[in-house]
This record gives sequence, structure tokens and C-alpha cells, in this order.
Amino acid sequence: MGEIDILVQEYEKIVNLPWEKTLAGPQKVWFVVYEPSQERRLRLRVEEFAVATLNAGHNWKLVDLTDTFAQWMSQNEYRESYFEKPEDMEFALQEFSQSVINVLVQDLSAPEVVESTVVAVLGVGSLFGLTRVSEIVEKANDAIRGRLLVFFPGEYENSNYRLFNARDGWNYHAIPITAH
Repeated sequence: MGEIDILVQEYEKIVNLPWEKTLAGPQKVWFVVYEPSQERRLRLRVEEFAVATLNAGHNWKLVDLTDTFAQWMSQNEYRESYFEKPEDMEFALQEFSQSVINVLVQDLSAPEVVESTVVAVLGVGSLFGLTRVSEIVEKANDAIRGRLLVFFPGEYENSNYRLFNARDGWNYHAIPITAH
């Protein structure tokens, strides 16, 4: 059985558990952790996570952050100067980080998102080197009504998450869903 098959099975177990309604934001976050090399396979099978969610009696909303930077940069009035002098982007990347937080909070707060909704986030790998996934998730915590499911290409060990298995990880209290 492949890694994605196992992840879908593990997710089905978790999404079918009774949902406690009084949890704090960080306790409502699930991370599907997979090898970065499995990104394309996972993307092809995201619908299986949606089906598992719906079969468990919950709603599903998918948010794809893959093109967020390109969209943000294309609307930035200083984009040409950033391409000429990339070292000047430090302040702009703070703005980008805030825009990603705003996008996620907006999706989590959408009228159709209720306490029984799983908001699934795909494409966090595209944020690598631009902003920190930890910051995005932590700043969005208060907006989580149901559950936040983050598809995370990296590793999880001892409550420590590492995007793309990079050296600097962070300790976060999300529920890990792994194939190991």
C-alpha cells in the first residue's frame, strides 16, 4: 500500500471521530504530513480526502495557496524593482505573509464555513522561502470554526514539523496524520 493510500485511511479514522466543539484553534488543526516527492500524487488524490470528509457527515472547502505569491506579486506596484533588486523584498515579504494570512482567514470565515467544515489547505510548499507556514497557521487559529487540514510536504517528529524536511522546524500542537 502506498503512502497516499495510508494517509487517506488515517485521515478517515480522524475525520470520523466525534468533534469536540470547545477546542482552542491550535487543537482544531490537522496536518497531513507526506514526503515532498509525493506532492503530485497527493494532489491527484485530494478528492479522496474530500469524499472521506463528506462521508463522515462534514462539509469540505479546499483552499489552494500554490499561486498566491504569483498573484500577489503581479498586483504589486513595485514588482519590477523587486526583480531588479531582490534584496529589497524583505519588507515586501512581510506584506506577502500578511496577505496569505488574510486569504486564509477570509476562507475560514466564509459564510458557508460552519462548525462542521474541514477547510483543507493545499500548496503550502509554494510558500517555502517566502513566509513561514507556522506563522500563517498560528495567525489564522482564531478564525477556525470546524477543522483546518493542512497538506504538509515535509516531516513530523516529536511534535516538530519541518517543511521540505528543512533544518528549522517548529513545535506545534496540531494533530499529525502520517503514513508511519
